Amino acid sequence: MPGHFEPLPGGGAAVALDDVEISIIRSLAVQLLELIGPGPAENAPEDPLAELFAEGPSEPPADPVLRRLFPDAYGGPGGEAASSEEAEERRAHSAEFRRFTENDLRAGKRENALAVVRSLDLLTSASAEGGVLKLSQEQSRQWLGALNDLRLAIGSRLEVVDEDDTDQLYELPDEDPRKPMVMAYLWLGGLQETLVNTLLP
Repeated sequence: MPGHFEPLPGGGAAVALDDVEISIIRSLAVQLLELIGPGPAENAPEDPLAELFAEGPSEPPADPVLRRLFPDAYGGPGGEAASSEEAEERRAHSAEFRRFTENDLRAGKRENALAVVRSLDLLTSASAEGGVLKLSQEQSRQWLGALNDLRLAIGSRLEVVDEDDTDQLYELPDEDPRKPMVMAYLWLGGLQETLVNTLLP
């Protein structure tokens, strides 16, 4: 079980984590929460219906990591085949889609990251030296979403675009300042892969 998730009888997953691993995942999840931003409760309007029908942003985020987490829905190929008229139409569709979906997407990603922090805090309160984290099926899905978001965020910082970029990460020398981030990226990838396997029928 060390370093990878295993299925639990009746559903869910378990993984053994030491205190250093817990600290790393928790820190990354907290950073992700800070990047995504506060929930609507932080600045909720007086009318709860207004919050329900509140529109989100129509422009893509400036931060490249947030652009990776919340990409345009109608990006499409932007090569020579796309006329300026088609490109403008895609931008308009993307803006409209983003306006009505991004708030919900952010809320979902926020809830997944919070689920990771809460479950790690429960594990830490039971033992200062780590232990076996046991997740229900719902918690496993939340962890899977959060692990995916963490890898997208780190991959964006490392400028990982495709599989070739990932392969090159293995060849970085130890003195490269990106090495700790690369190790976290690859480790989270292993956790994500084994967690996916526990959820397969």
